Amino acid sequence: MKKGYKQLLAEAGAEVTAVEPAEALALHGRDDVVFVDLRDPRERERDGSIPDAFSCPRGMLEFWVDPESPYAKPVFAENKRFVFFCASGWRSALATKTVQDMGMENVSHLAGGFGAWKAAGGPVAPIVPKPAG
Repeated sequence: MKKGYKQLLAEAGAEVTAVEPAEALALHGRDDVVFVDLRDPRERERDGSIPDAFSCPRGMLEFWVDPESPYAKPVFAENKRFVFFCASGWRSALATKTVQDMGMENVSHLAGGFGAWKAAGGPVAPIVPKPAG
């Protein structure tokens, strides 16, 4: 292995902005901020999410962010601040570095992830599974 996850996380940590839960709580609900939940749908259904967060499974991020992709999502073209989060902050640190490398500006990630958000008393919205079929 040339580069393990620890080195990737260290590199991301040196290049991206991490938002502490208290700051994230102050940002929540602002019209110019989009929280992006990178967790798997099963995690979201099990644990809930930050209210009004945009769900973007980590595996689709690059495709949804790139305006030239057939899968591009308009939300990522908006002139807003994006706060990415996952369960503990690892996936979101790597994701934030990736979108920053792709050219997105005004991006950060939630330090400690959704777990830290809940521990800080942040609101949690239940996620109802989509019906099969």
